[in-house]
Amino acid sequence: MTESTSVIFEWWWILFLLPLPWIYRSFRKPAESQNPALAIPVYDQLLGTGTKSFTATSKNKLNYLLLILLWITALFAAARPTWVGEPIELPTTGRDLLLCVDISESMRMDDMPLGSRTTERIVAVKVVLSQFAERRKGDRLGLILFGSLPYLQSPLTFDRQTVTRLLEEAQAGFAGNKTAIGDAIGLGVKRLIDRPENHRILILLTDGSNTYGELDPIKAAEAAAQMGVKIYTVGVGADSVLQRSLFGVQRVHNTALDEDTLQAIADKTGGRYYRARDVEELNQIYQELDKLEPIEQEAETLRPTKALYHWPLGVALFAGLLLMIRRQEATYD
Repeated sequence: MTESTSVIFEWWWILFLLPLPWIYRSFRKPAESQNPALAIPVYDQLLGTGTKSFTATSKNKLNYLLLILLWITALFAAARPTWVGEPIELPTTGRDLLLCVDISESMRMDDMPLGSRTTERIVAVKVVLSQFAERRKGDRLGLILFGSLPYLQSPLTFDRQTVTRLLEEAQAGFAGNKTAIGDAIGLGVKRLIDRPENHRILILLTDGSNTYGELDPIKAAEAAAQMGVKIYTVGVGADSVLQRSLFGVQRVHNTALDEDTLQAIADKTGGRYYRARDVEELNQIYQELDKLEPIEQEAETLRPTKALYHWPLGVALFAGLLLMIRRQEATYD
């Protein structure tokens, strides 16, 4: 039996308050005082009846109906009506890829050739990873950003557009100026441990060496191997960089990148180390990662939802506005 579209109320119990005004009216005691300030209830003020009974007359019948409409639609909006669509079957084959991207201060370095010019490392990474994410149909993607500390920006999800947007919004230096590779691996392992075996793939991209954090990268890699997490490491940055000195600008060998450690991390977990000196090489690396064999996954379904509360809320606001206008007119009559 197939499920069709439907409308549900997230907080359906709020609808039990619908008869509250009528219950109040039935049980309230008539005012003993003749003082108009005490005799006029709020409903009478809204209806414009002065000290008259709450019962509608031919003159205030429209006000009475508007007040009822305001109460009912306000409660329906508060109950959070939601449209639920037909089930959508999600892909049953794919990979779980957790991207772990270095956004330390050094990623601002402008040494990645892009066409006829050079660009910052972080910009080159965003360009290539965005294209990589767009090709991940059927895969779950997650995103960890790290500098001095690692942060989970997105858990594993089929929503590639959200992962891409979060990556594009990332700025170098936002997670600190140093590089905590070991801590980033530790967080990645923690997020992948609940996934089935052979699904646990971590892609670590950095331009430096481990200069901060509590976990040693090699020990973190050993723990990842025990948990069945395979790590692919990518070293970013040109072989030589320009540096200013007392003798002017000089080109020196890039010693910041710890390729030995990145190679060891990949070897211990059954992954592979890649070197990306420019955008073209970086793109070729991710084309290689495209070839990872998709793995059978448990069948899942997703039912799209859409909030509908704004429709009854709009009616309630309109009814309230009409009541205010009619009350003002009654005041000047």
